[in-house]
Amino acid sequence: MVFKSRIKWIALLVMILSVGSLVVHLSITKSTGVQLAYNARDTLWQDFDSLLGAQDFRNKHLWRPVKSLETLQPYANPRNSYHAPSSKNNGFIYAKIFGGFDNIRSSICDLVTISRLLNATLVIPELQESLRSKGISNKFKSFSYLYDEEQFISFLKNDVIIAKALPESLKAARKRNEFPLFKPKNSASPKFYLEDVLPKLKKANVIGLIVSDGGCLQSTLPASMPELQRLRCRVAFHALQLRSEIQVLGKKMVDRLRKSGQPFLAYHPGLVRDKLAYHGCAELFQDVHSELIQYRRAQMIKQRFISEERTVDSHLRRDHGLCPLMPEEVGILLKALGYSQKAIIYLAGSEMFGGQRVLIPLRAMFPNLVDRTSLCSTEELSELVGPETPLPENTFEMPPRKSDKQLKEEWNKAGPRPRPLPPPPDRPIYQHEKEGWYGWITNNDTEPTPSPMDLRNQAHRLLWDALDYVVSVEADVFFPGFNNDGSGLPDFSSLVMGQRLYERPSSRTYRLDRKVIQELFNITREDMYHPNRNWTLRVRKHLNSSLGESGLIRQSMLSKPRVFLSHPLPECSCRTSALEDSRQIRSDDGRFLYGGEDECPKWIKSAGVEKSKTDDSDQTDYEHDLLAEQSETEEEFAKSKVASAFDQDEEWDPND
Repeated sequence: MVFKSRIKWIALLVMILSVGSLVVHLSITKSTGVQLAYNARDTLWQDFDSLLGAQDFRNKHLWRPVKSLETLQPYANPRNSYHAPSSKNNGFIYAKIFGGFDNIRSSICDLVTISRLLNATLVIPELQESLRSKGISNKFKSFSYLYDEEQFISFLKNDVIIAKALPESLKAARKRNEFPLFKPKNSASPKFYLEDVLPKLKKANVIGLIVSDGGCLQSTLPASMPELQRLRCRVAFHALQLRSEIQVLGKKMVDRLRKSGQPFLAYHPGLVRDKLAYHGCAELFQDVHSELIQYRRAQMIKQRFISEERTVDSHLRRDHGLCPLMPEEVGILLKALGYSQKAIIYLAGSEMFGGQRVLIPLRAMFPNLVDRTSLCSTEELSELVGPETPLPENTFEMPPRKSDKQLKEEWNKAGPRPRPLPPPPDRPIYQHEKEGWYGWITNNDTEPTPSPMDLRNQAHRLLWDALDYVVSVEADVFFPGFNNDGSGLPDFSSLVMGQRLYERPSSRTYRLDRKVIQELFNITREDMYHPNRNWTLRVRKHLNSSLGESGLIRQSMLSKPRVFLSHPLPECSCRTSALEDSRQIRSDDGRFLYGGEDECPKWIKSAGVEKSKTDDSDQTDYEHDLLAEQSETEEEFAKSKVASAFDQDEEWDPND
């Protein structure tokens, strides 16, 4: 009996030890497995980063300048005999400019050019978005809210006489509307001004211009007027300097982006309500945003700004390249190019139609997505705005409650049975339904008049766009979401691309063809996060080729005829070494699409040689790397670790 009881105790002890050992091993295995899983994921991303454009710059060509464009240099000085303006001229031109930052910038350049053409004195233009009625700070006037007046006047003293205001003897007559007033289109020709406007200017000594189309002079001028095109460049790239507070804060933002010693990419989505409505891209959005686009499109049709049906096939428009690339698509393109998950991306644009929701996939792919609110404190942005008079906040008022008597009368007047059901019981009105677009589109058929706070926010957008402009021009890489939209109006991305092409022609600026990109996306739209290797190679080939000659030719064909500042070549540039005649390309009307720049003067050549010596040590392998990548066969690509990391990357999908 004693022996049997001992056996039972021993067996029980063995069972307890076995269970305890099993529990311990399971807990250790679980913790180790989780740690191994995270270590494996981290290792995968480290391999992915080190192979695909990581911040250790093993793929240096993703950030380096384009060597084939390094012979281009900015040169907007007059070439031939160019006389200074005379104080005895034909009179004064005053102007009112409507629109946002991009419209203002383009319109001012046209106004200076017209003043030179008509030999007139230009009065500092009035920017309607920044008038005192919009509630801006008393510290600024209309023009000085955005630009430096003194720099504008002094730099153009050899081109046009600019006055800060009309003489006192003429101000009263202007208030009485005694002077001729013109509303020119952005396609107005020099002939229109010389034959229709100039005689009235000489007669009245003063004329007024209302500019609302983003410009008041056609983009492409006759071949006999190259100096007027160069004048446009001098205005846009030299005379129009943002006021010092904007420049200082913009420089701080660039320094903060480069603080870690890493380059950064600037991306402007171009998701603007007016542009989306113009092209009929409503179906690319959901719920209230789609209704807002359709409402704005109906307004444009009523104003005869567009002559199409209100409802169109948005997906067909997108396939034709008429709609912007969505942020999700841009993220996939950048991944296909090889940009690292750790790449720093600056998000430009004061208006992001669709809200933060459309940025969720892009943030999942590139966590280092920042904007001005990430780089600037509230105090810095407030100082930029200046002291403003407090305005009452937008208040939401519930419609007056109907009495029982009114409800009964409505019920009795409802017509023959079956009568409509009585209204559902009241429900609470949530805060997001009281503010902005939700507050009116769910209850009214017409958009309400902008409140004082809305008008002030419109003025603030000029400042936010100006900051984004500074950062985008200085970025190592620029990727446009929507340029060359075909509307004939200037857009933010096109102006940035034009200034980058003027100041630093070799900087990496993607000039993609959205129609080609959408054709590629249609191939793999059902599985965009796991494209095949052939698709990736085709994307890389198109985007890399858009950086150079083919991208410039396309820009010259599509963008320059609408907005000259988007492609100021060849008028405003020169070459340090002549381009072979065989490489120069002309259009059917004889206009240069590629090439045609003058040879640079000696002082520019010497400066370019010194700069190239300092840069060559860092960039000797660029062309070799780029050619090697583009010539890689599918078989070689399949064997490479890049393809392996690309296919195994499970964190691409933000739904995971």
